[in-house]
Amino acid sequence: MSRRNPKGREINGIVLLDKDIGLSSNAALQKVKRLFFAKKAGHTGALDPLASGILPICLGQATKVAGFLLADDKRYFVRGQLGQITDTADAEGEVIKTQPFEHLTDEEIRNAVDQFIGDIEQVPPMYSALKKDGQPLYKLARQGIEIDRPARPVTIHNIDYLGYESGILSLEVSCSKGTYIRTLIEDIGNNLGCGAHVIELRRTGFAHIDITQTIKFSDLELLATDDYQALDKKIFATQDMLPNIDSLYLDEQQTIDIKYGRSITSNGQGPFEVIKLFDNHKQFLGIGEPNEDKGIKPKRLFI
Repeated sequence: MSRRNPKGREINGIVLLDKDIGLSSNAALQKVKRLFFAKKAGHTGALDPLASGILPICLGQATKVAGFLLADDKRYFVRGQLGQITDTADAEGEVIKTQPFEHLTDEEIRNAVDQFIGDIEQVPPMYSALKKDGQPLYKLARQGIEIDRPARPVTIHNIDYLGYESGILSLEVSCSKGTYIRTLIEDIGNNLGCGAHVIELRRTGFAHIDITQTIKFSDLELLATDDYQALDKKIFATQDMLPNIDSLYLDEQQTIDIKYGRSITSNGQGPFEVIKLFDNHKQFLGIGEPNEDKGIKPKRLFI
């Protein structure tokens, strides 16, 4: 499709961006949206400007399933500086306290790290996108305002201890949605009695996605042409990004009913929270959910 439509192209799918350090997630989103000349776009799982790595960019109808992607586990490589606490829990903030760390042994650090594997609770940082009365916490923090934040349950599936040298701790972390790696490093530092903050953070996994499947914006720019063909080859089908959701293939009448917002029978489908729906031509229709009569009703449709 040409640029004759001033509002952008009607394209659907997901671009797996390897976000660069220094860019906000929204800035990265806008760059990708402009490059693809997409009419609509959104991102899932925001990354701090300090962080790099996997940032799925949803184009067109794929924005309707962004929330389902957000629910998946993540994997990170992180380096933390022991002995320094900053007001943002990362290297972008100001150091507000220093404490000795040189006496710590490798074994003590390993033991402290291991205590955070499993189901834990985290207090979200003030410098976060969480909102209080519609206001992002980071905006309040910049005004010097701090509010109480209730601890939230998260799960640390695994932590690989990669090493410790000259006060710098290196880890690989596999965790549930909603986990703040800055808070994890800060809590490990507090457990050791010396404090800590993040100096490097890279998201290396997102659900079934690995960092090797991503592409940097600079490489996308090299593919830009007037017909968009090379760029569009970098768009993943939305349904392929939801492998943990079961699929249901509809017959012709079921397809008609779902498109008109009517419920259908479940065809003996087992218990589920949501399900991927495909029409009678095996084209992806969107997401369905159970209704009160043990049938299926539309939840997010690509029509």
